[in-house]
Amino acid sequence: MSEKMIIISLDAMGADDLTADKLKWLPNLANLIRTGTHVKTVEPILPTLTYPSHTSIITGTYPNKHGIINNVKLESLRQSPDWYWYRKAVQVKPLYDIAKEAGLTTAAFLWPVTARAKIDYNIAEIFPNRFWNNQIMVSLWASSPLFAIQMNTKFGYLRRGIRQPYLDNFITAAAVDTIKHKRPDLTMIHLVDMDAHRHRYGVRSKEAYQALKRLDLRVGQIIQATKDAHTFANTTFAILGDHYQIDVTHMIRLNSLFREKGWLQLSPDGLVDSDWQLFANSCDGTTYVYTRPGFDKTSELFEILQNRPEIDHVYTQQEAAEKGADPKCTFMCDAKSGYYFINNATGSIIETVTADQIGRPDRYRAVHGYAPDKPDYQTTLILNGPKIKAGQAIPKAKLVDEAPTFAKIMGLTMPDTIDGKPIEAAIL
Repeated sequence: MSEKMIIISLDAMGADDLTADKLKWLPNLANLIRTGTHVKTVEPILPTLTYPSHTSIITGTYPNKHGIINNVKLESLRQSPDWYWYRKAVQVKPLYDIAKEAGLTTAAFLWPVTARAKIDYNIAEIFPNRFWNNQIMVSLWASSPLFAIQMNTKFGYLRRGIRQPYLDNFITAAAVDTIKHKRPDLTMIHLVDMDAHRHRYGVRSKEAYQALKRLDLRVGQIIQATKDAHTFANTTFAILGDHYQIDVTHMIRLNSLFREKGWLQLSPDGLVDSDWQLFANSCDGTTYVYTRPGFDKTSELFEILQNRPEIDHVYTQQEAAEKGADPKCTFMCDAKSGYYFINNATGSIIETVTADQIGRPDRYRAVHGYAPDKPDYQTTLILNGPKIKAGQAIPKAKLVDEAPTFAKIMGLTMPDTIDGKPIEAAIL
């Protein structure tokens, strides 16, 4: 029997979520750790956002190489910029393409940046961002159409749009059905329940931990599906986080500051006009600052950013590129814990987020996107399967180490140009 791999991303799972006291009420994750290998802390990437992180997880490269440098594109004239939904935006070869070229079957369930990918069974993560589109139309276009129709026919009753925990219930049911009846060689599953509840209620809220318990149950359902399909014995499970979150109380509008300086203008509808001299494109906990050719106040800008008390660190273009972020930015700012950036250019530069605002656009109780060296901000990884050491604890690894580890387990070869390396201590 061929070696199979199931990668389950529990969005926003941090190392702190798998401490001994919490594992007491997470039986499925606890058993995977007991009988497998636990990489306790995994160093995330810059920026610690979902789309760049998942692309690093599956390519073994940093954003400056794979090209997914943010969740969203730089579109100052759009209230809701397009996200990096489509596979064509990825500039390196992901593991699912390598598996496909080796003759293996692949499946993906809301795995970021896989729209229109050459995946056998694909339900892509995408939402309608034009008034003439709707969710059904964009999903069918981005996914494996017949497969998506079949899954929605069977399990669509579980969904309530993109609300959680209902969306994860649908995705889990579709993944379980696919594992049992299609037996793909590589399966990638992205579950967002906990991330959504941390954004709304806070990192250590009871709602977030209730979501973590639900995720543990979903992991158990996926494991049981492999037993029902008689593939459990030759399946390796990778349960991972993409980033953690940090509680917040204040928003930062750098574009309001730039507007006050006369460095950008507003369009008639209150957005940033396209002739800006510089623009801050938010990554939540960090923000890119881009300048246009001819902007001659870079030194003044750097001093202003450095002196903002809400900003922890200002990376130069070279420093940002060295850390794996977008080499085309002029600066990258990392907010202090408790603060986060938004793109809006109207309103005060700093605004307190009050409880009654939560749920409105850009208003959160917790976010991510910060620099990866924030204290207690690491994510984590569990490996379990026939080629994985049992009862093994590894202190640390990097997010970019995960793809080459998965490839080695499956007998696949990653390109020599990747940034990560296999976690050898986990493999028999």
